[in-house]
Amino acid sequence: MRTSLRRKAIGICDAKLASKGESVGLSFYAFFANKNDDPELLMEAAEWWIKTHQLNHFEKAQKIKALIQSGQ
Repeated sequence: MRTSLRRKAIGICDAKLASKGESVGLSFYAFFANKNDDPELLMEAAEWWIKTHQLNHFEKAQKIKALIQSGQ
C-alpha cells in the first residue's frame, strides 16, 4: 500500500475511533468519497484488504490501523 494511502487510512481510522469508540468497524470504502475518482487507488486498497489480508467486508478500525502501522 502506498504511503499516501497508509496515511489517509490511519487518519480515517483515528477519526472513526475518536467519534464512534473502540468498537467501530469500517470497510475499505471508508477511505474514499462516494465516487470512483481514482480507480487505481481504490483497487490498491481493495487488493490489500481482500486479497492480501483476506479481511471481512467490515473490520474493527483498531485492527486495520494496527495492520497498516505494522507495515503489512
